[in-house]
Formats: sequence, C-alpha cells, structure tokens
Amino acid sequence: MFESSVSAFAEPLVRYFLGIFFLMIGIQFTARSLGLHARNGFSYINYGKPRSSAWWHRQLFNVFRTLILAAVVARIFVDIDSWFGRFDALYHWPVLVTGMALLIVAFGLVNYFQAYMDDEWRSGVDPNQNYTLLTGGPYSRSRNPVFLSVMLGQLGFFLALPSVFSLICLMTGVTVLMRQARVEEQALADIFGDLYESYRRQVPRWL
Repeated sequence: MFESSVSAFAEPLVRYFLGIFFLMIGIQFTARSLGLHARNGFSYINYGKPRSSAWWHRQLFNVFRTLILAAVVARIFVDIDSWFGRFDALYHWPVLVTGMALLIVAFGLVNYFQAYMDDEWRSGVDPNQNYTLLTGGPYSRSRNPVFLSVMLGQLGFFLALPSVFSLICLMTGVTVLMRQARVEEQALADIFGDLYESYRRQVPRWL
C-alpha cells in the first residue's frame, strides 16, 4: 500500500518536474545569452564555421534539445509515453526520483562552473575571444567540468524518463560532448601551446 501510494505521488511529480525544468532551462539560457549580447555587443554562443565539427555538434545538440523540450512538455497534458519505448522495468519511483535529483544537482553544478568562468564563459569556440587559461578551482580537477555536469544531467533525464528515446538522447549527448571537448581543447592548445600541454598532462579531461 505504501509503495503504491508513493508511486502514485512520485510519477506525476517527476512528470510535471521534467516539463517545467526543461522549459525553465530554455528560458534561462536564452535570456542570459540575450542579456549578455545586449550588454557587450557580441554573441556568447558560437557555432563555428558552417559544416565544421563544432557546427554539426551544435546543430545536433539543438535538435535533441528541442525534441526533449517538446516531449516533456507535451506529456504533461497527453499520455504519449508509449511513443518513447518506455522501459517499464525501470519506471518506478526510486529510479524516477533519482533522475530528478541528478537533474537538479547537474543544474546547480553547471551554473556554478559557468559562474566560476565569469567573463571567460562561452558556448562553443569564440575566435575573437582574448582567452585566459583557467587552471584553478574546479579546473584543477577536470579540464571540462561543465560538460561533465551536462552529462550528469543527461543521465538524470534518462532515469527520470527511462525509455528508448531518453537512451538515444543520452548516448547522442555524451558522444557530442566528448567530441566537442576535443574541439575546444584543440583550440586552447593552438592558443596556449606548451602552457596548455603542461596543464593537460596534470589535469584529466574528465575526472
């Protein structure tokens, strides 16, 4: 009886949470980018050269981000879980709540790491930026703490909606982030040369 009552509470909670969470993420990212552009006169979002690796990464990421937002908002109002290939063996409240918790933790970490970057924060590689190599704080333990936190969030999404759809999103997202990390690290290596090589030998790419 207790188990069923908890599940009856947790399932709609996580369902509504996902829709609101991803909607607010989209609003926050868009509003922050527009505000920075209005203040400083340039875009903090950089796609790279058309059809370059970075450009394709951004396009793919945008497609999946749009699909995820549309899916989680729609399922608040319509039962479309059968479309996602839901894994019923995982669709239980401890798994769903764990996914929700990981999304919250990842959201906090991403915001902390981006705030730590301060004026150095960009989405993508900015060819016009006067870079400073960050090696302290979280960057003394991982070369890519923001990407690592986004991966944690992608795992959280899979657990909060365990399905074929969210598994594809997880695998695609992790693959894109791993490839983009190499693109951005190569850009830093080209700028800082031996200084970056020394940093790379001391600090792991992930953990």
